[in-house]
Amino acid sequence: MSKIFAQGLVCPLDKNNVDTDQIIPKQFLTSVSRDGFAEAMFFDWRYLADGSPNPDFVINEPAYAGASILLTRANFGCGSSREHAPWAIQQYGFNVIIAESFADIFFNNSVNNGMLLIQLSKTNIDLLFSRCQQGPQNWQIDLASQEIMFGNNAALGFKIDADIKQRLLAGLDFIGNSEQLNSQITDFEQSRKASQPWLG
Repeated sequence: MSKIFAQGLVCPLDKNNVDTDQIIPKQFLTSVSRDGFAEAMFFDWRYLADGSPNPDFVINEPAYAGASILLTRANFGCGSSREHAPWAIQQYGFNVIIAESFADIFFNNSVNNGMLLIQLSKTNIDLLFSRCQQGPQNWQIDLASQEIMFGNNAALGFKIDADIKQRLLAGLDFIGNSEQLNSQITDFEQSRKASQPWLG
């Protein structure tokens, strides 16, 4: 059964080892709110010293305005474990990141914020960048069938952890997923109290 998780314009960020300090520099981490990080995303790359947009940075190119799928390279999200990094990316408008690999903490933070991170082989990442070199790309991400759909019946499959897939399809974070087990938790607590009343 088809389930389009996302569809939209693809922005190709052709860089390896993009760390969280580049995604959201440390001077923007003082806010106690989860909002307002979109403008700070990739700040040192997006803006020149005078504060104007850097025309040479891919995300600032008019062809990629409104992109919602980020294509990048290996070890994306490495560095310090700041949850502000996925917040900034998501608030900017990206809800899918496709890369050769991700830093573990960044991956978990992103998934728990409802983003889909797709890991592919270097060969397939190279193929996707080749597609982007042909001109702006609009892709669909079918999470149920685990396919990136390019149009004209062309698609590329991807693997994903079954639990993560279920949570994303249901729109649940870790807490929401645990709440699905409330009745079982209640039954266990009642059974435990009955069999071991001294535990309180």
